[in-house]
Amino acid sequence: MRTLSLATVAAIAFAPTVFAQDTTTSQRRFSVVGGYAHMVPKSNPDGTVLGSKTDLDGSGAPTLSGSWYLNDNFAIELWGAADRFEHDVNLANGSRGTIKQQPVALSGQYHFGAPDKTVRPFVGLGYYQSNINDEQFDPALTGNRHVGFGTPNGPIATAGVDFNITDRWFTRADARYMKGDAEVKLAGQETGEEVQLDPWTVGVGVGVRF
Repeated sequence: MRTLSLATVAAIAFAPTVFAQDTTTSQRRFSVVGGYAHMVPKSNPDGTVLGSKTDLDGSGAPTLSGSWYLNDNFAIELWGAADRFEHDVNLANGSRGTIKQQPVALSGQYHFGAPDKTVRPFVGLGYYQSNINDEQFDPALTGNRHVGFGTPNGPIATAGVDFNITDRWFTRADARYMKGDAEVKLAGQETGEEVQLDPWTVGVGVGVRF
């Protein structure tokens, strides 16, 4: 959590400037969005698992986010998966496995246009980390030893658009790119390998302001 705390400081570092130029007309400063996203890790990622090249399949999961608006245009968003994304791991040697991951991210965002516009695009940049667990691999490959993945973390970039239904309710579509690698462990010991995950998510959701 120390890294997320550092990200919080980075995300709100510009807050004094924003407040100094505050031209907020909207009285709603908070929003919550519930949605669903499909995550696709990098195709043919760099790195190996027990000496074999990997390819990870995508999957979907519910997501949840909350945003605090510093003014009509600048916001800080906490976003994450409400459940875990599950990925099939296909190894070049013919072995297979599965992993599950649950990312969380803190981002600063800029929302274009006035709050009463029907369509409001936005962009964001921040920091994420993803908990990977429940790794399952072929025993013939692992010798009945557990294959573990470290916690990928790094920058996250977001682009999306809100469609206002009323001044309170809206729908959202967004895409997020996360840059991060996961170290590979065997029976709790590092193997010196890592897998470059770098996943994309594409999601939709329904939000409410209050």
